[in-house]
Amino acid sequence: MITLPGSRPPCALTIAGSDSGGGAGIQADLKTFAAHGVHGLSAITALTAQHTRGVTAVHVPPVPFLRAQIDACFDDFEIGAVKLGMLASAEVIHAVADALEAYRPPHVVLDPVMVATSGARLLEADALDALRGRLLPLATVLTPNIPEAELLLDARIADSAAADAAVPALRALGAEAVLLKGGHLDEGDEVIDRYADAATRSRYRHRRMDVDGHGTGCTLASAIAANLCLGIGLPEACRAATDYVHDAIRRGYAPGRGSVRVLDHFGARRP
Repeated sequence: MITLPGSRPPCALTIAGSDSGGGAGIQADLKTFAAHGVHGLSAITALTAQHTRGVTAVHVPPVPFLRAQIDACFDDFEIGAVKLGMLASAEVIHAVADALEAYRPPHVVLDPVMVATSGARLLEADALDALRGRLLPLATVLTPNIPEAELLLDARIADSAAADAAVPALRALGAEAVLLKGGHLDEGDEVIDRYADAATRSRYRHRRMDVDGHGTGCTLASAIAANLCLGIGLPEACRAATDYVHDAIRRGYAPGRGSVRVLDHFGARRP
């Protein structure tokens, strides 16, 4: 990152959980911010003990301490975008929403971490209601995968037509824009991510790779936030973020004993 003397770099804040294995969560977010030349800030909602083979323990810090982290960041930095990740309870969601309403950052990228890779639901009903009622109206862009979109809409998304119909339905929940990730949907040799805002509808297509990637959703949302910090318009910020994630997966590596591949954040920024 190069800045002129006396100038300040663009700053992005991630409010999310920590991954001790370094592949997802806060760790992936900060790598993504750095790879884009953005100074990364963090407020940790949950501490996890995990590696490439699974999660062994979770600790949720007290909500007042979470708010203290957020306040400290806004007190000292000019934050261009906030990325939201793992918010495990209604109490946490309300605390984050209160802070966002108080500080009104220019952009909020909401990655609704609601369904585990195993298919297990991570949010209780009251937390899902809080997410719908408090966070979606504050979101610049919502980035659900197919299972998360199904949970938000309480509807099955089984094919391309259903995915097309889901995008405006998701926007109607309150976010300015939606990027519906297509990795869970069988559409042949391509992964198709569907984007829509009030004026634009786009599809971002990439070749499907037979890879068990870790931290892809975190990285996508963080790349969007970083691009918005850099002044890139919303549709292009989302398109560029999908390209970045695709390349980071392609260059990824397996650092642990498990088969999970971690994204190569900095390799994806090289020609």
